[in-house]
Amino acid sequence: MPLDLEAQDVLEQQAASGRPAMSAVSPAEARRQYAERRIASGGPRPDSVLASDHAIARDGRTIATRLYRPKSASPKALLPTVIWAHGGGWVVGDIETHDGSCAQLADLAGIAVLSVDYRLAPEHKFPAAFDDIVAALDWASHDGDAVGIDPHLLAVGGDSAGGNLAAAAALWARDRDMSNLRFQLLVYPITDGVTTTASYALFADGYGLTRGAMAWFLDQYAPRAADRSDWRLAPLRAASLAGVCPAMVITAGYDPLRDEGRAYAARLRDEGGGCDLVEFGGMMHGFFGMSALLHGARRAIATAALALNEALVDRAE
Repeated sequence: MPLDLEAQDVLEQQAASGRPAMSAVSPAEARRQYAERRIASGGPRPDSVLASDHAIARDGRTIATRLYRPKSASPKALLPTVIWAHGGGWVVGDIETHDGSCAQLADLAGIAVLSVDYRLAPEHKFPAAFDDIVAALDWASHDGDAVGIDPHLLAVGGDSAGGNLAAAAALWARDRDMSNLRFQLLVYPITDGVTTTASYALFADGYGLTRGAMAWFLDQYAPRAADRSDWRLAPLRAASLAGVCPAMVITAGYDPLRDEGRAYAARLRDEGGGCDLVEFGGMMHGFFGMSALLHGARRAIATAALALNEALVDRAE
């Protein structure tokens, strides 16, 4: 399938911008540059969604979160909720960069979305980000009703590094018999700690995310080689996926991460609770967060929202 024309235009604009590679600047500057383009391309927060910020206190640290709820829901209603981990290679991104897409998911799915501002590398190395996501999942399971979360109807989700964290959190929940975790939504997830698949070779440069950038992200978050085979970083290497909750994996055809997303979806289908693999063949990495620019992004968010609604609303009745 050829590269989507809108996606090609986005890539050409990115190349013409002259921005240096993230690996060539400080993490702080990389975060600034990422936020600059990600907030603009992510689209606005729908007027039909309310957002409120909440602090989670766990193990001596405070984790910032943002909860999105459809305005149509009663303020007193406990809503099914997806705990969302943003993308950005564990190094960049935050609640603000993913505000538009999280709000759009809440609007279209008719559920709540809890976006987690987990700790970033290299200041906080593996497994800090994982620890924050599972802390948020644990909090939603036990204390979420205080802010309108139904603790019995939860999902985890995320894009890229966030998809990695969501996949690992689902395994963590499986090991704790958390039957309240009903679904995982993994958008072009990192599922392994290597950069050697065929799709890495095919799309090493020129398609947004590069092989060099992924190697840099891994070096920032997990510089120890031994950590890169840990299932919390590489869920594809988990001994078993048996008993993990059902999933949808969304991949992009022109993405270095495509093959590991496909591989994880296959294992979830064969060993876990089942998985739908949806590949947007003409898209590149990061497209899910470009609803202001790409029709494909809007279709992907609508597809993801439908899957969340089915898992947390239709099948919960």
